[in-house]
Amino acid sequence: MTAISSAVRSLGGDFPAEAFGRTYRLWPRVGDFSDLFTWDDLNKIIARHRLEPPRLRLFGDGSQIPQHRYAHPVVSKRHTVWHRIEPAGLHHQLKDGASLVLDAVDALHPGVEALATTLERHFRTDVQVNLYASWTPKEGFGVHWDDHDVVVIQLEGAKRWKLYGATRIDPLRVDTEAPEPPTGGPVAEIVLQAGDMLYLPRGWWHAVAATEGRSLHLTCGLKPTTGADLLSWLSDRLRVSDTVRANLPYFAPPDERTTYLQALRKEFTDALQEGVIEEFINARGSTDPGRPIPSLPFVDGIPADGRLCVRLTAAGAWYGVDEDGHVVFSAGGKEWTFSSPVLAVIKLLLEGNAATLGELSVSSGLPLGRVAALVSELVEAGVAAVSGRR
Repeated sequence: MTAISSAVRSLGGDFPAEAFGRTYRLWPRVGDFSDLFTWDDLNKIIARHRLEPPRLRLFGDGSQIPQHRYAHPVVSKRHTVWHRIEPAGLHHQLKDGASLVLDAVDALHPGVEALATTLERHFRTDVQVNLYASWTPKEGFGVHWDDHDVVVIQLEGAKRWKLYGATRIDPLRVDTEAPEPPTGGPVAEIVLQAGDMLYLPRGWWHAVAATEGRSLHLTCGLKPTTGADLLSWLSDRLRVSDTVRANLPYFAPPDERTTYLQALRKEFTDALQEGVIEEFINARGSTDPGRPIPSLPFVDGIPADGRLCVRLTAAGAWYGVDEDGHVVFSAGGKEWTFSSPVLAVIKLLLEGNAATLGELSVSSGLPLGRVAALVSELVEAGVAAVSGRR
């Protein structure tokens, strides 16, 4: 079992019902993550990409370090200005106690992208993975909180986490008020060793520092799904109702206003029936574009080559079976209705792994040409990608 599979397995069991959104949880020795992302990977990314702040940034003593201390401006022949990282300056800042942050490393590294997409399927929400590196016991960010839940994976070294709990229940990025800083000591103090994993709900104050020597860890941020999101979706969905579309009767007498409000309340009450949460999650997932990837050179359909690999790029895709036994598949804001043999193809793709056209043909019993045509539809819609032969 791979380290990613071990991580996701740890996030199953009693975790969703007992801890998710409620309290922290520590899993020691989940797996060997040393090959998931390495120092060599970080060096190559810094050298090959234009990583302007806030994509890559350094922090020390709770403040962001000015970019000019570790990068210098470069003017291209097209007169655009960007900043090239100076290794000597970068080394000096990090040796002096700065922490390095690289945002959205899942968009720069295939292994971390695989971790992110696996977590997206598991939690049914968007995931962004940030990388943190430090060399000294200094706290780079001070005591702070995040507006999203996080899953932390320690890749190398050790990090000491001081956890203070939440001072405001489920705070949001755009909120009516900000959480007050904690006043007491930490409710827990833990040390993440290489191979350990930590879950922390949004709003939990925390401070982080390397224990000794260098440390490298990934923080997977989970986009929250709230009651406000559900109500926003319902308000759009209820535009089919004459009552919802009607002008507010603010010039009408009180009895007409009361009648209108009663009708409006009934519309929302009826809409909040059992099963609406699952319906909302499915609807949101089916419109999520995911992580689109081109399928070059195949710009005019996918050839019937059994060695070509295909995978879904829309992590929120889902399917159902209608009363006639047809497969209804939704992804990227589009919907298809397929015959029942296609179900084997859909199930295999929804596992998240790449499969060859030949494997899809064998699993479904469909001719290779039919599978290629089906995959062409998904690629054309931007919810799947085809890569070279294997």
